[in-house]
Amino acid sequence: MKIATLVIPAVLLASPALADRAPTPEERSAIEEKLRAEGFTKWEDIELEDDGSVWEVDDAVGADGREYDLELRAGTLEILERDPD
Repeated sequence: MKIATLVIPAVLLASPALADRAPTPEERSAIEEKLRAEGFTKWEDIELEDDGSVWEVDDAVGADGREYDLELRAGTLEILERDPD
């Protein structure tokens, strides 16, 4: 019983944690250029989903003054989702 108690936490610590990541300076520049071209004036966090397929942009302010949470396809930066806050 004591061995199992020690092994389980060790397995959990050895597992790699998947997490979103921030864009590199080059990625950020391309994403921000796309956002401006789409009429957004400011935004909060930009993160790449842990599977690497989608960029998430939080609280992007559109030309209409409303805030949106956006999802952009990694690579092409096509806006896949535009959810009003």
